[in-house]
Amino acid sequence: MAGPTPFAPAALAAIRGELHTLALQLGFAAVGVAELDLADDELHLLRWLEHGYHGDMHYMQRHGVLRSRPAGLAPGSVRAICVRMDYFPREAADAHAVLADPQRAYVSRYALGRDYHKVLRARLKTLAQQLLGRIGAFGYRVCVDSAPVLEKALARNAGLGWIGKHTNLLARDAGSWFFLGEILTDLPLPADRAPAGHCGTCTACIDVCPTQAIVGPRQLDARRCISYLTIEHHGAIAPELRRAIGNRIYGCDDCQLVCPWNKFAQAAAHPDFKVRHGLDGAALTELFAWTEAQFTERMRGSAIYRIGYERWSRNIAVALGNAPRSAAVRASLLARRERASALLREHIDWALQQHAS
Repeated sequence: MAGPTPFAPAALAAIRGELHTLALQLGFAAVGVAELDLADDELHLLRWLEHGYHGDMHYMQRHGVLRSRPAGLAPGSVRAICVRMDYFPREAADAHAVLADPQRAYVSRYALGRDYHKVLRARLKTLAQQLLGRIGAFGYRVCVDSAPVLEKALARNAGLGWIGKHTNLLARDAGSWFFLGEILTDLPLPADRAPAGHCGTCTACIDVCPTQAIVGPRQLDARRCISYLTIEHHGAIAPELRRAIGNRIYGCDDCQLVCPWNKFAQAAAHPDFKVRHGLDGAALTELFAWTEAQFTERMRGSAIYRIGYERWSRNIAVALGNAPRSAAVRASLLARRERASALLREHIDWALQQHAS
């Protein structure tokens, strides 16, 4: 990007209106435009890093303030076009019922279907290309969790919602069950305004967290977060946190499930977000019996594929340790123990101890 593209103010206002129409036609639930000043959020980020709350996510430290300075990521950009796409799979097994059944596996609702990165990236590229066809050349870069960007802060500044006490973005008309994506651009479009927050005195998300990872409003200690432990963390899960993980084998939705604003959540419209392979409530023993080849075949194209077979198995071993004692569970664990890696065997042995004690 060489610098802001020259357009008259009236033309920019018209482009902004056209952007809204095109985004809705492509299946986005909402679109907004944000300025790129994230100075306050940068201070919040630096304090979070200083506390070590990022855990083993060393890339957070490595990227540093680049994450809060999008113009450094895409030189010449002056705005972020931010979009929202609903993903809640209404047809999925009831989340509360699955969590209440320790013999079934709980997978975060966002990962029950296909990988959202590909869906959003393709739609955002189409949006940018359609805009190019209407107004001519301009500079842009598409981001969907693929670049160090404070996407929730940008989405807030684009008027798409406010950042709740659980650190997720919340919208009055959609709760928090949605994905975010951005187009960094040199188009100086009219910017939207950040809405006021509406969490009030509610602390439901803080109170419900199984591992007390939300240490204060908008303060998440990732080292204790079940989503971090089951997805981002590569090593052994701390023994003192394993019982609290329960049957959550990939991610955790507790803070969203309890949020009052999610009564307004919208069901996913995109077919790729529908449940695949019965992951909305499969038996733990069934999933633990998958071979690596079966995992690769079934999870290719899913967000889960990224964690790999070993971490997937590690997570299920912990959940089996938290399951009710039964001959089937014990047999399931023993069947995998002999050929397990050192990491997996540690968690299998822990699980077996829970059933022996």
